[in-house]
Amino acid sequence: MPTIQLKTPIPGPKSKALSARREAAVPRGLSHGTPIYVARAEDAWLEDVDGNRYIDFAGGIGCLNVGHRREPVLSAIREQLERYLHTCVQVTPYENYVRLAERMNEITPGQFSKKTLLLNTGAEAVENAVKIARAHTGRSGVIAFEDGFHGRTMMALALTSKTHPYKAGFAPFPPEVYRIPYAYCYRCSYSLQYPSCELFCARHLEDTFKRVVASEDVAAVIAEPILGEGGFVVPPPEFFRILIEICHQHGVLFIADEVQSGFGRTGRLFASEHYGIEPDLIVTAKSLGGGLPLAAVTGRAEIMDAAGPGGLGGTFAGNPLSCAAALAVLDIFQHEDLLSRAQELGAQFQKRAREWQKRWPSIGEIRGLGGMQAMELIKSAETREPAAEETKQIVRHCYERGLITLSAGSYSNVIRVLVPLVASRDQIDEGLDVLESALQTVCEKRENAAQPV
Repeated sequence: MPTIQLKTPIPGPKSKALSARREAAVPRGLSHGTPIYVARAEDAWLEDVDGNRYIDFAGGIGCLNVGHRREPVLSAIREQLERYLHTCVQVTPYENYVRLAERMNEITPGQFSKKTLLLNTGAEAVENAVKIARAHTGRSGVIAFEDGFHGRTMMALALTSKTHPYKAGFAPFPPEVYRIPYAYCYRCSYSLQYPSCELFCARHLEDTFKRVVASEDVAAVIAEPILGEGGFVVPPPEFFRILIEICHQHGVLFIADEVQSGFGRTGRLFASEHYGIEPDLIVTAKSLGGGLPLAAVTGRAEIMDAAGPGGLGGTFAGNPLSCAAALAVLDIFQHEDLLSRAQELGAQFQKRAREWQKRWPSIGEIRGLGGMQAMELIKSAETREPAAEETKQIVRHCYERGLITLSAGSYSNVIRVLVPLVASRDQIDEGLDVLESALQTVCEKRENAAQPV
């Protein structure tokens, strides 16, 4: 039996009724990718309040790498639920926090002594990573990248690149944030070609220190090993090694934002491992909590100890339930071969997507690592003009036919895949069949319209 089971038009009447209630009760700034209201979920599928069942290629924006409601996670939450919900680790600490910190220190990249701070969200972790870097270096500047996304709180927004909808109307942002181009080879800011470019974008950091901000005023460079909201852009393998070498020559820390790329999504536990790099600080969240809010900053012990007692923390940071869930998530990765499954998932997507690319010139580039896959849609191969409206139509076509998927990219023209890694091959193929039908409908309609009469 197929996973997708549709009983009503999408959205169904109960979802429509909830949408009407939402209009009256919730601010418009909280947008929704679909008009579907979920009632239950398991592994890689969702069921809405009207009884329609969908395959989930969004995974709560990458929060459910181990799947919806995995039993080991639920069991750990239930066990903790029977003991206590909250005491605040800054008042009466608990073992789960310490155990999780120990596990994070063990599994994150870097052969050096580490410490871990637990927090609530990715944005909060980014903010604290900047605080720690500034405390350690005594410097204030932070360099981020074009097309990067680091969260919606004010410092995180200052680091985030995309203006609409994230930044417009919320200025002024915290100062001392500088931005340089990422290694986005498909849309190179310097109109160069890899590898003949010799990674000019990475080496440009030296020029930035000479012409924009002095290196002795910069605390850290922060980057996503693979761009998340920026469109799942994968840089050349040597990009980060060059960048980090330059950072360390100038006493600048490197912060890896692995909020979306971490915990098995790319076929390694952390995407940084693909490049053989050891970040000074690594920021994690999303799938760490298995569906509960949790984030972390893990880094070199001497850097993490830079802030004085009381300088770090938060009332709910490292909540006991979330810590219990995270320990179960790490056990799942230890005992199940989800990393290989991520690689298989990526290969399955790439095979189908390469066939689509031959059929439809609207697919400009296919890219990704492991289970973090995407395709960028364009209006013309010559101009590479982003096809944002067509991307929006594809997302809608998909959810109306039982597939939940997401767009991304600075130009909103990228379809990304964040399906839980426990999805079966049949479920992936079923979801890709829906995506293929969406591409056929939208791309061929646009290409036919472009034909001369």
